[in-house]
Amino acid sequence: MKLVKIGLLLPVALTVLWTGCDQKKDETSNQPKQATLVYIQWDEGIAYTHLAANVLETHLGYEVTLISADLDAAYKAVAETDADAFMESWQPVLHRSFLEKYRDHLMDLGSVIDSTQSGLVVPAYMPVDSIRQLRTDSIKSRLNGTITGIEEGAGIMQTTRKVMSRYELDYRLVSSSGPAMTAALKRAVMNREWIVVTGWKPHWIFGEWDLKFLKQDPDKKLWREGAIHIVGRKDLMNDKPELARFLSNMNLSEPQLYDLMISIKKRGEEDDIKNITGRWMREHPELIKKWLPDQ
Repeated sequence: MKLVKIGLLLPVALTVLWTGCDQKKDETSNQPKQATLVYIQWDEGIAYTHLAANVLETHLGYEVTLISADLDAAYKAVAETDADAFMESWQPVLHRSFLEKYRDHLMDLGSVIDSTQSGLVVPAYMPVDSIRQLRTDSIKSRLNGTITGIEEGAGIMQTTRKVMSRYELDYRLVSSSGPAMTAALKRAVMNREWIVVTGWKPHWIFGEWDLKFLKQDPDKKLWREGAIHIVGRKDLMNDKPELARFLSNMNLSEPQLYDLMISIKKRGEEDDIKNITGRWMREHPELIKKWLPDQ
């Protein structure tokens, strides 16, 4: 395992080389088949990206390099052919600016998760149901005029700032990280305190606690349902057709993803993520078979 820096928002980006014992050769050379996949430090992406790496290694004989990066660095790495694919492109809204910026250098490999939702999230015990209600002085006071966010460059943060402007919310949007946001949410829920966070589904927090999205006014609606796609570098289908087909075939339902995420989240100290995804892969042979090219 080696550490490298990718982008500015994460203190360190992690590159993990998965090396199979029986590596197959590239179709057009004598070199082992290689894949470089980029992901961001969000729980859902961590889960299925490591699963993809394990499947590629075990079933298709690839050497897989996983790179953790911030959003712009992730898209840039694929657009500039430093990586084969970015594993978590939220479409059509959250990552629109990145897709527009790099669209001439990317190919869409289809959705890996078919249904997503983003917005402002609160514990279900709070008597607040809409974004508009956040403007109420008493509610703002209970929330200390604060919305707890994630990484500053994330698409949900950009959209949240637009929402705050549209609703004239005089709040402070606090940048942190995905893990920091969930830790703050956990503390609040355990103490039945008030909190509003930037949230999204799929995410394990919705399986852990009773939460709700704040409703949007029809005429102010910015967050819409979407999907998570995998995007590859423009020439991936020509250069590595097997890899491109595998990534295009990969798809998980929401229950399947939650099952994988919770297995990873609750793993023991001695149980690494590769072991977890390996077991999950063996427990779902028919699903994995559907992802393999020419199966």
